[in-house]
Amino acid sequence: MSNGWKNSMSKNKHPYVFIAPAVIILTVFSIVPIIVAFLISFTDLDLKGLADWSNVSFIGLDNYSELVSDELFHKAIFNTLFYVIIGVPLVIIFSLGIALLLNYGTSKLFTVFRGVYYMPSITNIIAVAVIWGFLYNTEYGLFNYLLSLLDVEKIPWLGEPTIAKLSLIVLAVWKGVGINMIIFLAALQGIPKSYYEAAEMDGANRWQVLWNVTIPLLRYATFFVTVTTLIGWLQFFEEPFVMTNGGPLDGTISMALFIYQRGFQFSEFGYAAAGSFILFIIIIIITLLQFKLRKSDTEY
Repeated sequence: MSNGWKNSMSKNKHPYVFIAPAVIILTVFSIVPIIVAFLISFTDLDLKGLADWSNVSFIGLDNYSELVSDELFHKAIFNTLFYVIIGVPLVIIFSLGIALLLNYGTSKLFTVFRGVYYMPSITNIIAVAVIWGFLYNTEYGLFNYLLSLLDVEKIPWLGEPTIAKLSLIVLAVWKGVGINMIIFLAALQGIPKSYYEAAEMDGANRWQVLWNVTIPLLRYATFFVTVTTLIGWLQFFEEPFVMTNGGPLDGTISMALFIYQRGFQFSEFGYAAAGSFILFIIIIIITLLQFKLRKSDTEY
């Protein structure tokens, strides 16, 4: 039996050759770092530990217990949930809305707008931060200038914690709509025209076609966009890092930025690893919950 298994493996080795590079990359850059971070989270690894491994001590669950009582970590969790609760629905709604408008358009102008809406998602975050920094400037920014024309007082876009969080959400939504719009457009163009023809024969108007044909047939694309967008916003990092560095008064710090600061600014690698593993667990739980809800909805 073992000889038969070996013969079948030798005959069917080509699929394994093709998937080997992907498996190796996944193992080296995903699975191994997760295991290493998990092990480091039980130590007090810092710069001294990197220089001499004898300085590294096993401290058990001390990092996790300290995180539980760390008020800054609590604030980072709250801010991250704030970003997710507001940002994720906005990205999905705007992406779907723009995709629907562009899909219905037939002129070349709509083709140009596809590129216009997609460009922010591939623009360098530093360039984006510079431009939006001028827009948000309290004294000379364009936004406050436009508000001054309406006799509205200057708004501290990045100077007050809650307003700063909302300002970062606006920036992130503007930057993140493009990729999801392309996904929705691809899904829309994959819907057979026969469905629309049947709906028109039944006398359905545009709104009825949208709610009873288009939206239901986009459920798989919507689910994919929801999962990927939610994971991305749980790791919200670039915008607060380049725009506010977590300020003012730690009002915009996210979990990912907290982990970065602890690990690379304060060199508390063990503490940062514990925080990253907690974030990893949260992402896994929320993702599995989404798949569970999706499965139950499909069965229904």
